[in-house]
Amino acid sequence: MSQAAFDEAVGPRGVPRPHYAELLGVLERLDLSSLASALAEGLSERGVTFRLEGKDDPFRLDLVPRLIGSEEWAPLAAGLAQRVRALDRFVADVYGEREIVGAGVVPARAVDSCDHYEPLAARLPAPPVRVGVAGLDVVRDPEGRFLVLEDNVRTPSGFAYVFPAREALDRHLPGGLADGRVPFEPAIDLLARSLRAAAPEGAGDPSIVLLSDGPSSSAWYEHERVARTLEIPLVGLGDLSVRGGRLVARAGNARVPVDVVYRRTDEDRLTDDSGELTDVGAALFEPLSRGTLACVNAFGAGVADDKLIHAYVEDMVRFYLGEEPLLGSVRTYDPGIREHREEIVERIEELVVKPRAGSGGQGVVVGPHAESGDLRETARVLAERPEDYVAQEMVMLSTHPTVVDDRLEPRHVDLRPFAFGGGDAEVAPGGVTRVALDRGALVVNSAQRGGAKDTWVMA
Repeated sequence: MSQAAFDEAVGPRGVPRPHYAELLGVLERLDLSSLASALAEGLSERGVTFRLEGKDDPFRLDLVPRLIGSEEWAPLAAGLAQRVRALDRFVADVYGEREIVGAGVVPARAVDSCDHYEPLAARLPAPPVRVGVAGLDVVRDPEGRFLVLEDNVRTPSGFAYVFPAREALDRHLPGGLADGRVPFEPAIDLLARSLRAAAPEGAGDPSIVLLSDGPSSSAWYEHERVARTLEIPLVGLGDLSVRGGRLVARAGNARVPVDVVYRRTDEDRLTDDSGELTDVGAALFEPLSRGTLACVNAFGAGVADDKLIHAYVEDMVRFYLGEEPLLGSVRTYDPGIREHREEIVERIEELVVKPRAGSGGQGVVVGPHAESGDLRETARVLAERPEDYVAQEMVMLSTHPTVVDDRLEPRHVDLRPFAFGGGDAEVAPGGVTRVALDRGALVVNSAQRGGAKDTWVMA
């Protein structure tokens, strides 16, 4: 029998957890429906949206913030930073000596079959930072333990949405609730530091641009907000050219040489499936190969984003850092190992099966919720193409009070905190809690029309 989900706000005997007592008491006296409507209207008027299927979709912010006490946050942040340091080392190793493969810790087939493994990246000068920005998906199991479900190090998004979320909640919730809340503003400073640290040697005060696909991007609001806050040009591929081995960007009426590109394009590969340079790869390859340009995150970092590689991250921590992992992973099975594959098939109705290269919850089969025919088909394709899938233990996501009409109801949540700086990773205090708005739903992705909560770290 599955265990009950951990309730983030209320203890097992119905008593609010320490940081939630005041908040829940205040919410009981408010007109939740009216406040939620005003919150949504305010965000819409300010243009805070998430682009989905070619249309601007509302940023669905719940009125009730998630609160995490500093006594819980400190060890979680330490574990996240440790993990990102190991991932940064792994990416450098994969395109260098491949010591972890030679030692038999990570199988060569797991690396070489990664959808985002880029052999061409091994020919580029080694950048000082590979994983400048990481957004890790963290869940809490029924025992209350934090576990990492997925590592996002290709083009992690979402941290800039914290700012309008916090501004909106501060306008609509009674004053005093945020007393003791740790500011999230250091996230911008951490990002700026990470971008500067990635600059080629000798760049001095580096020139940085944010490269975007433009208004069609799902995170266009974030791109605009970050560029404006950092006071850096927001550019598209059409604004870039190469002169004398240097990347040059058109910014207004000026053309400026560029040292660092903060790449936020959907295309995150140097080469496509046929081995040809992608458009973004073609635009950046010459200055990258000459060592006059750095890209954050580095091309090829997607090898550490792979869902199968996730199975080996705790081993990476031990191998590269000589430390025991401070933060565990949701157990992930490698179908390329016969014993794992047999266990997956035997327990398929208990596990979650995912395409390795999938994103946004697409193609995920949740065993306990799947039809028998879907499970049989999943077992068949997994046997035929084991290298294309992974399986994970089913984790009953924790729940959090969420406004539904005029009342609070529990909804399942995860957490996306953000780490900046690669080998010197630091974690911003808070992040985005993602919430499945439908009763009982476990898929929280914005691409599946999930919602968000601001996450307050309380001193």
